Amino acid sequence: MSKKVLFILKRREDYNAITHSHIGLSTGLYNSANFMNEMLANNGVESNLEVAIDNNCIDRLVNKHKPTHVIIEALWVVPQKFVILQKLHPNVKWIIRLHSEMPFMAGEGMAMDWLGDYGLLKNVIIGVNAPRMMREVRMYLQIKNSWTDKQADERVIYMPNFYPQDYAKPKKIDKKKDTIDISCFGAIRPLKNHLLQAFAAIDFANSIGKKLQFHVNAGRIEMQGQSAQNNLRGLFEQLIDQGHELVNHQWCPREDFLKICSQMDIGMQCNFSETFNIVSADLISQGVPIVGCTEIPWATNPWCADPTSSKEMAEKLKSAYTWSWANVKTNQISLTKYTNTTVKIWTKYFKGN
Repeated sequence: MSKKVLFILKRREDYNAITHSHIGLSTGLYNSANFMNEMLANNGVESNLEVAIDNNCIDRLVNKHKPTHVIIEALWVVPQKFVILQKLHPNVKWIIRLHSEMPFMAGEGMAMDWLGDYGLLKNVIIGVNAPRMMREVRMYLQIKNSWTDKQADERVIYMPNFYPQDYAKPKKIDKKKDTIDISCFGAIRPLKNHLLQAFAAIDFANSIGKKLQFHVNAGRIEMQGQSAQNNLRGLFEQLIDQGHELVNHQWCPREDFLKICSQMDIGMQCNFSETFNIVSADLISQGVPIVGCTEIPWATNPWCADPTSSKEMAEKLKSAYTWSWANVKTNQISLTKYTNTTVKIWTKYFKGN
């Protein structure tokens, strides 16, 4: 029997039809799922993607597409709902796909309860996009449910991210201008480490005699990130006489965001917890060098900095500024290798299960 996959995402809570286009509903999560959906289709696996308002939409969407596998992106479906859905669709395999490592998951207050309950449900599988998280979830559910190693391997599976291999040539940084544009994009959350990265960017800009334009995304403050945003604003307000500036960008459709990425000189993503980091991939795809961290599984080590050291970040910014071509090419090669592995893992699973 051929496999048919349906990805289902939850529409963002602050959805407004005036300001949000359909494809902008879930921002990074939507992009991630859509990349997977298109990759499967391009590799001979029938696949569709839908955005649901809430739990109550799932039955209708499954009846519409008649999938063999439904992938619920992130934690938003209460475990009790699957008791009902399994009766309505007894032959469907349900996969709840996690996008976070455990340090970030600790901020989701219901995560351990829900994962524990999912493990009791027939035909419910946990998909994880990071090996460490997969090990931890397997350990938790194996202890809780007395699973064998084989059961743990079958019920908690590795489902890494995919990213389109469509890259621009490395950008040549204009070193004659008076300013330097450094981005630290993504939702403002404590583990994203915006403030310390801003310190490093200011340090680096001063070292090369330039005024800093520090670019961030405004409008999405998550997991008590308001304090981080307030401190960012305060930092740059205090330095206004020195010419350093905080530049806020509203969330926008992917095509517009990639255009903004292409205008940066260097991108920063020295975060405390990551599983893939689409923002870094977006920057690299536009030929922009990045200073990342070893939490990003495909980021090449020479361009990664310790997220607790602004000094090391500033040094890596200098390296990326000096050897931007090498930074972009090595990261593009590494990202391609990672996503080639992703294709093999996903196609093997859906052509064999």
